[in-house]
Amino acid sequence: MPEQELEFRGINRKHLGMYFEELGGKQMTDDFPYVYKSNEWCGAIVREEELSITSTFKVNSVHIRFNASDDMTLKELIKNYRVKTRRIGG
Repeated sequence: MPEQELEFRGINRKHLGMYFEELGGKQMTDDFPYVYKSNEWCGAIVREEELSITSTFKVNSVHIRFNASDDMTLKELIKNYRVKTRRIGG
């Protein structure tokens, strides 16, 4: 089963879980690792940390593991998930 882990910064952990649900996953656990499953893939919010960019500027860092039934499904899941996490400044 293909697997990839990514880090997302500055996005609320609960929002990251909602994105899995919007992509068709169902929440399976209520604590770390938060696991979301569909018929073809599994996503897990593995851990959350706080990073200090400067002494006063801190941001969260969330590590997410993606698993899928095959490479094509994994690539599609990550592509669709990245669309949900895209932030456009203005």
